[in-house]
Amino acid sequence: MRLNWFVSPRKGKPGPLRHVLGRLAPTWLASPLRRVVQTACFVAFLGLFCYVCWPYTARPTRVWHGWLPVEVDAETGAATIAVDSRPTEPPQPDTVLHVVDAGTPDNSYLGVFEITEVADTELHIAPVEPLSPEQLDGLSMSFGPWSLQETAPGAWPSHYADDLLAKEEETLPADVFLIIDPLVSLSTALAGKTWIWSLGCAGGILLICLLIPRGFCGYVCPMGTLIDLSDWVVGRRVPWFRMSTVGRWSRLKYYLLAVTLVASLFGVLLSGFVAAIPMLTRAAAYLITPLQTAAERGWHQVPPLGTGQIVSIGLLLAVLGLGVLRPRFWCAYVCPTGAVFSVANLLRLTTRNVTPDCIGCGKCVDICPFDAIEPDFSTRGADCTFCQTCGGVCPTRAIEFVGRWRGTKTATAADDSPAVGRRGFMAAGVGVVASTVGGVGLAVATKATGARLGDPATSLPVRPPGSLPEQLFLQTCIRCGECLQACPNDVLQPLGLEQGIEGLWTPYVVADWSGCEASCNNCGQVCPTGAIRALSLEEKKAARMGLAVVDTTTCLPYAGHSACQLCVDECTAAGYDAIEFMQVGTAVDELGNPIEGTGYLAPVVLIGQCIGCGLCQTRCYAINAKEKRLLKQTAIRIEAGRDKEDRLTSGSYIALREAEEKRRKQEQQKRLEKSGADGGYLPEFLN
Repeated sequence: MRLNWFVSPRKGKPGPLRHVLGRLAPTWLASPLRRVVQTACFVAFLGLFCYVCWPYTARPTRVWHGWLPVEVDAETGAATIAVDSRPTEPPQPDTVLHVVDAGTPDNSYLGVFEITEVADTELHIAPVEPLSPEQLDGLSMSFGPWSLQETAPGAWPSHYADDLLAKEEETLPADVFLIIDPLVSLSTALAGKTWIWSLGCAGGILLICLLIPRGFCGYVCPMGTLIDLSDWVVGRRVPWFRMSTVGRWSRLKYYLLAVTLVASLFGVLLSGFVAAIPMLTRAAAYLITPLQTAAERGWHQVPPLGTGQIVSIGLLLAVLGLGVLRPRFWCAYVCPTGAVFSVANLLRLTTRNVTPDCIGCGKCVDICPFDAIEPDFSTRGADCTFCQTCGGVCPTRAIEFVGRWRGTKTATAADDSPAVGRRGFMAAGVGVVASTVGGVGLAVATKATGARLGDPATSLPVRPPGSLPEQLFLQTCIRCGECLQACPNDVLQPLGLEQGIEGLWTPYVVADWSGCEASCNNCGQVCPTGAIRALSLEEKKAARMGLAVVDTTTCLPYAGHSACQLCVDECTAAGYDAIEFMQVGTAVDELGNPIEGTGYLAPVVLIGQCIGCGLCQTRCYAINAKEKRLLKQTAIRIEAGRDKEDRLTSGSYIALREAEEKRRKQEQQKRLEKSGADGGYLPEFLN
């Protein structure tokens, strides 16, 4: 007997799929398409966060050392090279590699070659382009060993940046859910008094919601899906605090929206505290990212949780906990992002209608997840999300979703709620006034207890490279935590209450933990509001986020304790060459002549070349303070502030560096001319 998956041929017996959906949740049975779309969007959110934004799929460019030339064709440059033992991951045929002669003092560059054949410990390579006679002579005269590199010698590393770009090209941008949250863009634009590029994306989702009113809330929002999951797992099992569906609660979200927008007008961004997607993304950064890091690299690589992280996790749990009052309590009554869509619902082109076939059973009222149905079965148009769950449970199919201005009349008006009476009007007016006063009060209090940027004694946190000027940064950073997830080695961590509520959860550089990777510009690429500018690697290399400052009272060479060159080696290896040596502590004899073998070479920071990456601080802290315990804290520290960082709202950091270099040379020349010198050398750190 053939079985229908939804209805069994045996009358009154549900099919197996219908039975499974019914056991899963009534809304799955009533509106399976919506649930499928919800699930897909939630999986997409997790995928973008855990894969696209996750940096540890990046692979540094590989180098194979120790290859010796066996045979070289003097006419074409084709060669056979061999190595003592087969590499674990040998180069593959058709791979294009750069060949360097490591046997010469200057590591001569031999050219670009393609692997034509792989045979155990031998490779056959041929030049990609014809070689000049000089190149052929150099190739033929070389005895090796040769190094095979995936990138050209001296090329700036880019594996983290390339990895993010490749994953976004094959999927979606990591911040796609953040940029379609309209409250994020709207509040940021108001706070920063500037145009935010993501406003266009938010406007697009609002236009779509004219056809599917509040469709973002009903179908797309991953926070709503998580709340549904929490209600199914926990909320339905805690019946003691259940509330009846009272429509007047829906005004709360409008008041919260008003408070958020008013505070934004006064330069304080609260959307990171109350907007759905930033709250979820930030909590994921504090809950999921440590698990990913531990699984990939071990628990010792996971930074400790601070007060800010605990508060953020608690905020998410509070949102989920509201489900014990009523399913989707947050979405129906509190969420200010939902309030934006509810306001947009006033312009909706479609609506929910009830036909004369309605028998008044009330099933639609009971199952509506957004409390959008009045007791008389008409629709609160501002709250309806077109989820169609009510239509799925209607036994007479009396509910239809049609154009708002269609000509036919139905039994029950499907317009907005009935006209507001005088009492309701007065209550709404009081709510608006209270929201305005509350928004202004919160803004004033936040500013009074916040960053205090006007105080010269206030020390600034080191921000990510490309960050906007501090005041504008605080007004545009929504504390979503996306940059924290995208940052290799957890260089960026959330700020606590050092800047009060105004700076809570904003990213800053913790150089004691790690330094900023030279090959990474991920933080700017995933920032949804432009608080961190999306810089190319070339621009990022020139963007000064801070300045390394040596503590001459504790630095081992300066203190006469011992020689140390950790910071110099780390800076040189990173390619910045921003620290050089200076002789200190040299003893002299009675004639004033230096005594050989006394003193130490001490580090000196070159102001014109240091960008404040923090790698030097990381190395000093890890070895001298943590491992050897020679110091209580690092002796070289990255500091931000005036004359120590450059934070542009627009323009090129490269051009800024070039202008500074030109100005330094001019000033140096003027000093030389003034002193009457005809030449000489002034160390850059004295400029």
